[in-house]
Order: sequence, then structure tokens, then C-alpha cells
Amino acid sequence: MLNFRIKYTTLLFLLEFLSFAFLVFGCGSVNGGRLPGFDVSPHFEEQYTSATIQDDVKILINAPSAKQFDPSKPTRLILYALPNGNTLSQTFGKKLKPGVDWHYGIQHIGAQTRRMREVIEEENIIVAYLEAGGRSWPAWRKKYPDSGKRIEETVEFVRRQIPGVDVSLELSSHSGGGSFIFGYINNHDQIPDDIMRISFLDANYGYSDEDKHGDKLVEWLGRNPKHFLNILCYDDRNIKINGKPIVGPTGGTWRKTLLMIERIQKDIPLEKTQEQNLVRYRDKNRQVDIIMHTNPENKILHTVLVGDYNGFIHTSTAGAKYEGKAAVFAGPAAYEKWIHSD
Repeated sequence: MLNFRIKYTTLLFLLEFLSFAFLVFGCGSVNGGRLPGFDVSPHFEEQYTSATIQDDVKILINAPSAKQFDPSKPTRLILYALPNGNTLSQTFGKKLKPGVDWHYGIQHIGAQTRRMREVIEEENIIVAYLEAGGRSWPAWRKKYPDSGKRIEETVEFVRRQIPGVDVSLELSSHSGGGSFIFGYINNHDQIPDDIMRISFLDANYGYSDEDKHGDKLVEWLGRNPKHFLNILCYDDRNIKINGKPIVGPTGGTWRKTLLMIERIQKDIPLEKTQEQNLVRYRDKNRQVDIIMHTNPENKILHTVLVGDYNGFIHTSTAGAKYEGKAAVFAGPAAYEKWIHSD
């Protein structure tokens, strides 16, 4: 009887292991890099899935094609929190033509991702687009008293859609999407160790010393030398629309970035350099990369930093071996051949 139990237990273990391997490696040699539950897009045969959770949080997950996805390689899962007013498809982007809403041509996160996949060969890159109900993460957080818990559950939901154990998580955001990241940080005494990169693309409006955002970011950076923080901003203090400033006397990403620099430098020395209109702060360990555009012509560069300037590519590669190879920040757009049309 004991021998039977041992054999039975061993058989169960083998079955569980084979089931796990079947899931992780995309159904074996039959389907190669096919991800379970994902559909195939007509654009570049990319794999995608979508869902609505938390009643009103819309999610689009875009993965490489089955031919390009290699289950034996590590996977980078970038959660990109959308800016205010933008839909999932607008953020993903497509070619502009008469009758197409201009929002489709300002970020091109889809095309920027394809450019990274073209250059970065040793990783699978998956991007999850996160759209809040009402298309505003700040307003969404005010609507729900338990928004931190809901954000946590959103991150966990996305992670469960990606098979495998060698998956690193990154939080990225533009504009009001930064509120998603701060909501996530607020929900933790310490930022989880499996968050490898945090990026604010002109998105740190909600930064607060009182909420200990800086303290938590500094502790997170010090805990693991592979953790990385990106910030992009421009001088928005004097921008006016219809004669009124777009930010208040204490608001805007320029002022918030200065506050973050001040807090970080209490523990991590930053080296300041300047090349033309770009002021850059980096630490000696290359875990922090902050770029501030001085904006001498007083233009609105809010989305320019993201799309025209290759901002998503830069913040996804800064500090790594591919920095400046997939694209140069503030250089020519490096992803135009990857923009799809309907």
C-alpha cells in the first residue's frame, strides 16, 4: 500500500509538472510561442487579449507574434497607465489620415514597442495598456475609496495572464496615468521587489513627500541594484491656454520633478549634466535617469516627450545595454515603419 501511494504521488507530481510546462512553454512544439487565451492580430500577427475588470478598468495586453515569442527567454511585462482622455486604441496608435482622431498619432506606444522588439532579442516584451473608467486615473481614484486595493488587483490580474515564472514587472505612465503608479505605491509599505522599473513620462503630478512617495522609491532603489526609476518632464510653469496657466503655482511636472530630485539626493547623489535644452540627472549606479526639457520656446511638450521624442522607448531602455540603440531620446522618431494602418 505504501509503495502504491508513493507511485501515485509521483504520478500526480509528474502530471502537475507537465501541465505547468505545457502552459509555460506555449503548448509545446505544436503552438510554439502561442499564448493561451490570446488572439492573433491582423497587424504583424501580434498576440493580444483584452478584458474589463473592477467594473470599469479596461485592459489590452499586446504580446509578440507566436513566431517571435520565445518561451525560453525572460519576459518583460510593462503595465502602461493611460493619460487622461485617451482610449486604449488611441494610445496604441495608428497612421493618421482624414477622419482619424488626432489622439491616434501622439503616443504610438504600439509602434514604439515594435521597434524595441526589433532591437532587443534576448527578451519577450509585452505591454498591458490600462484605461481607467472615465478615462482619468486621478478621477477614478477619487471615485473609489479602496482604489489602492483595486489597483493592486489590476496588477495581479495582468500578471496572471502571462505564463511563465521568469517575468519581470514594470510600471510606466503618461500624464494622469502617473496617478495609477502613486496609488499602487500608496497601497504598499514597501514597493514590491518584483517591480523592476518605474517610469513617469511627464506623469508625476501626484508626487507627495507627505505620502512618503520619495521615501519608498529611495528604499526600493537601494534594495536591489536592478531597480530603475525614470522621469521625463518639461518646464510647464509658464504655459498658458486662453490666457490661463495650465498648472497652478505649486503644480506641474517640472516643480514635482524638482521635489523628487531634492528627496532622492538626500540618499542618492545625482550628477547633473546639460546638453542643449535637456537637463539630465543620473546616479553613479545608473539606477536613476531624470530628463528635464527647459522648454525655452514655451511650447506644450506634454505628448511630444512621449511620441515625437521616443519617450516610451527611452524610459524602457535607459540604464540598460540597449539605451540609445532602439531610439535616441529627442532624436528623430525611430518607429515610423512600425505604425500600422487599418
